[in-house]
Amino acid sequence: MEHYDAAYGDELVSYDRRHIWHPYASTDGSSPLFPVVGAEGVRLRLADGRELVDGMSSWWAAIHGYNHPVLNAAAHAQVDAMAHVMFGGLTHPPAVRLARRLVEITPEPLNKVFFADSGSVAVEVALKMALQYQRGRGRPERTRLLTVRGGYHGDTFGAMAVCDPVGGMHHLFSGVLPAHLFAPIPPAGFDTDPRAEDTAAIEDLLDRHGSTVAAVVLEPIVQGAGGMRFHSPAYLRRVRELCDLHGVLLIADEIATGFGRTGELFACDHAGIAPDIMCLGKALTGGYLTMAATLCTDEVAEVISRGEGGAFMHGPTFMANPLAAAIAGASVDLLLSGPWRETVGTLSAGLREGLAPARDLPAVTDVRVLGAIGVIELAEPVDMTVVQPAFVERGVWIRPFGRLVYTMPPYVMGPDDLATVTGAMVDVVRGLA
Repeated sequence: MEHYDAAYGDELVSYDRRHIWHPYASTDGSSPLFPVVGAEGVRLRLADGRELVDGMSSWWAAIHGYNHPVLNAAAHAQVDAMAHVMFGGLTHPPAVRLARRLVEITPEPLNKVFFADSGSVAVEVALKMALQYQRGRGRPERTRLLTVRGGYHGDTFGAMAVCDPVGGMHHLFSGVLPAHLFAPIPPAGFDTDPRAEDTAAIEDLLDRHGSTVAAVVLEPIVQGAGGMRFHSPAYLRRVRELCDLHGVLLIADEIATGFGRTGELFACDHAGIAPDIMCLGKALTGGYLTMAATLCTDEVAEVISRGEGGAFMHGPTFMANPLAAAIAGASVDLLLSGPWRETVGTLSAGLREGLAPARDLPAVTDVRVLGAIGVIELAEPVDMTVVQPAFVERGVWIRPFGRLVYTMPPYVMGPDDLATVTGAMVDVVRGLA
C-alpha cells in the first residue's frame, strides 16, 4: 500500500487551491478541503491517516460502499475486453444486459432505454424527447414544461430551466433560461393526503396553458438537492391523472431516488404509477463511473421515430460506455440479489432513532426520515467553514447545504457506523444553538 502523510496531503491541497475549481465553490480558497487517498467499505481515508465514516454515499451514488469486490471484478473483466467503443451503429453485451435489466425492473411500459453521460444529461434527453414527441404528434406549439417549485434537476441549461427559479442554485441565469411554468411546492409529508387545492394550481396551469405544454417534470416523492422535501404518493397519482387528462407527458426524475433509496425500488412505485419518461443516474453504477439512462414508453419512441428527422436528435460520445455499463449491470444485480428492502428498512429505523434527539434542539425546525434518507432542517443556513471541519473532527463525512444537515448513507453501513453518523449530526447541530 502506498504511503501517504499529512505533508503529502498539504501539498495536494495547496496545488488544488491554486489550480482546481470545485463544485458550487469560489476559487478564493475559503472552503474547507480534505485530501482523500483511499476508500474501503463506508470509510474514506485521508492523507494524514484519519478515516471518515461516509454519510453521503459520494452524493448518493456509492450505495454498495467503496472498493466492493463484485464491482471491482466487473471493472477488471470489462477493461480487459473493451473499455470503450462508439455506440453509433454498434452494440455490445454490457449495454444489452443493462438495458434488459432496466426494462425488467422499471415500471411498465418503459421499454426503450437511452444511455447518457450523467444525470443532468439524462434530464436533457428527457426534455428533448418530450419536445420531439409533441412535434411528432403534430403539436409543435407544445414547447413549454410544467414543474413544481423546490425542484432540482441538474446543472445543464435545459435542466436548470426546470429547477426552482429562486432557490434552485441557478437564478443567476434567469434572464437567459427559457421561461417555463411553476406550480407551488408539493404539500409536505409522505403520509399526508393531499387536498384538492394542493394540486389545483397544476390543474389550473394545465387548463390555461395545456395546449403549449409538452410535459410535466418532477422528482417523485422526494425533492432532493432543492430541499430534501417528501411528498405523498397520492399527490403523484393525481399529477399522473392530470397529465393523462391534458395529453402531456409525465417525466419522473428518479436520479436521486432510484434503486431503493426511498424504500421502494423506484419512488414511482410508492404511488403505483408509471411515467412516460424516467431519468436514472447516481446509484446506477454504484458510484464507480458516471453513467445515466433515460427510459421511455414504446409510444414515445415510435412517435419520435416516425416524426420529423426520423430519429431522436441526441448522441453522446461516450453513450453506453462498455466499462460503465458492465459495472452498472453488476451494481444492479448486486442490489437485487440481496435483501435490499430489509436493508433500507433497517437504515430507516436507525436514522429515526439516531436523529430523534435533534427535534428538541433550538436551531432545528424539522427532522424527517424516508427510506435511507435522514434530514435535519435548521432555521438558519449553516456556515460550511465551521460545520464541515466539525464533522471531520468527529470522524464523519457529512456535506450540508443551505439549512439542511442530511445523510444518505451507503446501504452497507452497519448500525454502529450509522449511530456514529447520526450522533455526529445531532452533536454538530447542537453546537450551532
